Amino acid sequence: MHAQNHLIGDSPNIRRVRDLIERVAETGLNVLVCGETGTGKELVVSSLYQRSDRFGKPFVKVNCAALPDTLLESEMFGYERGAFTGANENRRGKFEQASGGMLFLDEIGDMSLPLQSKLLHVLQGGDFTPLGSEKPVQTDVWVVAATNHNLSHAVERGSFRDDLYYRLSAIVITLEPLRHRPEDIPLLIDHYAKQYSTELHSKRAGALSRGVIAKLSAYSWPGNVRELQNVLQRMIVLGESDETVDTMLTGVVRGQGTGSSHSNPHRPVSFIGALAASGEKPDLSQMALKKIRKKALDQVEREVINHVLVKTGWNRSKASRILKVSYKTLLQKIGELGIAPPPELA
Repeated sequence: MHAQNHLIGDSPNIRRVRDLIERVAETGLNVLVCGETGTGKELVVSSLYQRSDRFGKPFVKVNCAALPDTLLESEMFGYERGAFTGANENRRGKFEQASGGMLFLDEIGDMSLPLQSKLLHVLQGGDFTPLGSEKPVQTDVWVVAATNHNLSHAVERGSFRDDLYYRLSAIVITLEPLRHRPEDIPLLIDHYAKQYSTELHSKRAGALSRGVIAKLSAYSWPGNVRELQNVLQRMIVLGESDETVDTMLTGVVRGQGTGSSHSNPHRPVSFIGALAASGEKPDLSQMALKKIRKKALDQVEREVINHVLVKTGWNRSKASRILKVSYKTLLQKIGELGIAPPPELA
């Protein structure tokens, strides 16, 4: 958890979020962070932790959507040796590991009702019992949860406990989707373009043309900040021109098309049009989705890997570090994608 993390933007929503972080961080009240996928919920949690008196103490994250109930329960509360088949030793759970610090429950809306009941018990009493044990364990943790679901609606449907919801949501911090705060987009572009230019050793210095910035600012960003980051990384590496930026965007441009972007903000651009723009003739025999998906992924990976290899003088070790894959994986990809070095390096 690094202290340099900070929220980028100057919209009323981001200013409000910053203000809440400053006012809540020292209180220790349970916080629920809400927002669509990719809006920056984990960054808010990080900021809360860094500004609290628990900074420097344990920070433990649990992804409630990543594990089935049986594994999630043992991960959260730990277990005693012999509690179940394969439990060959005692194991501390996340609550015990986070004692004195922060426990971040990500995707809390995906937690099952039985596990919600056990979580509520911990929040109410400050103790839990590891699987296979009869001895309660006391814990002192600051619980912060995040979700991309509307938990109040989940409570109405009966899929989320109302008492747990009220316990978790002493303070609610909501991050609006990027399409609702377009004034933040140029600031995000400037920040991440410079950051990725440095990280990816690009000579473009993060300078994007006004045309590109205008297109990116007018886009609906269904994947929010995370999608913007991915697009900017590709642009920095591949050097996309103004004319080809559209093929990288999967949603709609605000104010264009036959309908409002607000009525259908996730409508994709034409893949056939993207194929035509790339010079390929659409072939109905090649329209199977699996083929399209693999072909598109292979093409992107081939371009990115080749570009990084060229920039590093085919230094595979350096390229693997930049691409954040193992050396072995990079060699495998080079072979699978048919990427060959220039004759002078062969």
